Amino acid sequence: MQITGHTQLTGLLGTPVAHSISPMMHNESFRQLGLDYVYLCFDVDVDNLETVVTGLKNAGIKGFNCTMPVKNRMFELCDEVNDSAKIIGAVNTVLNDNGKLIGYNTDGMGYMRAVKDAGHDIIGKKMTLLGAGGAATAVCAQAALDGVKEINVFSLKDQFFPRAEKLIERINNNTNCKATLYDLDDKDLLKSSIASSDILTNGTPVGMAPNTDACVIDDESVFRPELIVSDVIYNPEETKLLKMAKSHGCKTFNGLYMLLYQGAEAFKIWTGKEMPVELVKEKYFTR
Repeated sequence: MQITGHTQLTGLLGTPVAHSISPMMHNESFRQLGLDYVYLCFDVDVDNLETVVTGLKNAGIKGFNCTMPVKNRMFELCDEVNDSAKIIGAVNTVLNDNGKLIGYNTDGMGYMRAVKDAGHDIIGKKMTLLGAGGAATAVCAQAALDGVKEINVFSLKDQFFPRAEKLIERINNNTNCKATLYDLDDKDLLKSSIASSDILTNGTPVGMAPNTDACVIDDESVFRPELIVSDVIYNPEETKLLKMAKSHGCKTFNGLYMLLYQGAEAFKIWTGKEMPVELVKEKYFTR
């Protein structure tokens, strides 16, 4: 890759960002398609986000991704946002359209594309979703927008529960999906919900490395062969939840391709072209 006077800048804002795989996947894609773009990481926190974004916008950045902890603040700084970002209240991808910042949330898009990649069709069906944090919120909103018929969200009744209640209200008011919020500690209700669901999705960090022995489900009787079980976690590659589900005959998939496909959506927003995902998969992603 050669930087020229015409090179378009894209990047990632958040902290920490040095570990991110995004520069590799985007820069490789730019190279493969012969695009004069570059993707860099910028370590930015909430306190200096507005200053950084103003500078990047004035410098003519083509667009950027946002990761924690700046997604919610970036939502407030955008001039316009897409439907999923509006429901979620957070932005992870921004397009600089001649000085107008247009915000998107591609996390949920990435998840729904990963569902298809795994060979499943959940449109018109029912989901039980565990958690109501950033990843779970994105999954919930996009699944509802795409046509999942019913979503039962189970979340801890902590200080974030009221925020989850507002999310459910926005989904019910702006989509044709019936969304309901429940207390994650209500095990009987959770079991009943899973029994009538087509897919169970863990949107919590429970089971993520280094705490790989943890699992949000403690009753293995909820698993049945026709139940799809997914996890937004990709480290470890197979969480305890997925191992248990697989042992009971469930079809499972992790969050690795959600990461890939959310990036592919951002790539298309900035360049108007499809990311060469099969090549990126082969080079940087493993199951």
